[in-house]
Amino acid sequence: MVSHSELRTLFCAADAVCFDVDSTVIREEGIDELAKFCGVEEAVSEMTRRAMGGAVPFRAALAERLALIRPSREQVQRLLAEHPPHLTPGVRELVSRLKERGVQVFLISGGFRSIVEHVASKLNIPAANVFANRLKFYFNGEYAGFDETQPTAESGGKGKVIKFLKEKFHFKNIVMIGDGATDMEACPPADVFIGFGGNVIRQPVKDNAKWYITDFVELLGALEE
Repeated sequence: MVSHSELRTLFCAADAVCFDVDSTVIREEGIDELAKFCGVEEAVSEMTRRAMGGAVPFRAALAERLALIRPSREQVQRLLAEHPPHLTPGVRELVSRLKERGVQVFLISGGFRSIVEHVASKLNIPAANVFANRLKFYFNGEYAGFDETQPTAESGGKGKVIKFLKEKFHFKNIVMIGDGATDMEACPPADVFIGFGGNVIRQPVKDNAKWYITDFVELLGALEE
């Protein structure tokens, strides 16, 4: 059993840190915000709750929710313009501090690339370090499905991305930070998982994460020790 102090040491020695986005880096669930914007909020947030609890295979839950929302390209653009996502307090400072230490920072999300890239730009994270799902649109901008070949479109997808990063960049020590079941199951291949409950507490994650935080200040403090 790895002790808490060993986990802190591993975090401080990480050469890459991967963040989940929805309810972790940002305060909202992107897919729920899109559903609200498109007028189908209630049905979709119930599906999100079941998916985040690990009760439904991720790809099935994603397809089900998107079939209800059917967002157009214009609706996605208007959502970002009128209701941009809010960064979680402390995340900007944490990402800056990690980058100062030479740590590579990645965003790995089951949400949508168009929204996640917007978040990445706020944190000065290059688009090449973003792994998320791609919405597809017809020429007229209407919803045409999503790219099912993306690893983030399936259960276990975040772990596949981390395995790919390890093989490509030869990282020795990757940390995954997130609020949901799909984040926790990415360790292994991640070397450390840190559960985050600053926006929403998922009980199975809180109960099973060896390190659980509710404020990014705790991680900033660990880096300063």
